[in-house]
Amino acid sequence: MCPLKNNKYKHMKHINILMVDDHPIIIEGYQNVLMATKADDQTLLIDTANNCDTAQLMINRASKGTHYDVCFFDISLPASEDGKYASGEDLALLAKKVLPDAKIIILTMFNESFRIHNIIKEINPDGFLIKSDLTSMELADAFQQILRFPPYYSSTVNNYVKKSITNEIYVDDINRKILHLLSQGIKTRSLNEYISLSTSAIEKRKKQLKLLFSVTDGKDETLLQEARIKGYL
Repeated sequence: MCPLKNNKYKHMKHINILMVDDHPIIIEGYQNVLMATKADDQTLLIDTANNCDTAQLMINRASKGTHYDVCFFDISLPASEDGKYASGEDLALLAKKVLPDAKIIILTMFNESFRIHNIIKEINPDGFLIKSDLTSMELADAFQQILRFPPYYSSTVNNYVKKSITNEIYVDDINRKILHLLSQGIKTRSLNEYISLSTSAIEKRKKQLKLLFSVTDGKDETLLQEARIKGYL
């Protein structure tokens, strides 16, 4: 996790947001929750769209002007007239391409394992929330965590990911070495001096460890605390 990037969001005052959902009443609910629970020093500037045509225009316009800091995408949306954008997944991929610093949040009713797997694999969103999991307070908490320590997954997504990781990932020698080096105060950006992996590969392993150890706040300190409790340090 890049400290400089996190620092940017930690001190952000004006947060430009795009919300895309084809049900205006849902967007209104999201807006009300975020506005009612924002930090005192935060100003939320929220644009909304109800279909792919409007959303892609707003994303492309933002790429040439004031960028969005956070984009919320529902998956099921009316397709664009040219057929180029058929869902929130397509819009999320566009946003990742033209707004690389934006936090991408997926909100959807789909909770099937294969859909969750595909969205994580294709989009790797900063936030992934199943609507049936959400309460107003969880949405508020998720938003603030995504700004500072992404990713944030709601319970259904977390359960799927943990089950997948348990099947595929365990605390091997490299993961134990990552934990040890972090506990010695070595920064993530310097770990590749001690481990023959790229920084991105190390970041991926750290993310998997945090999910495996049920670290919900995204912090390295919490990961190390959980590793000590479980006897890995």
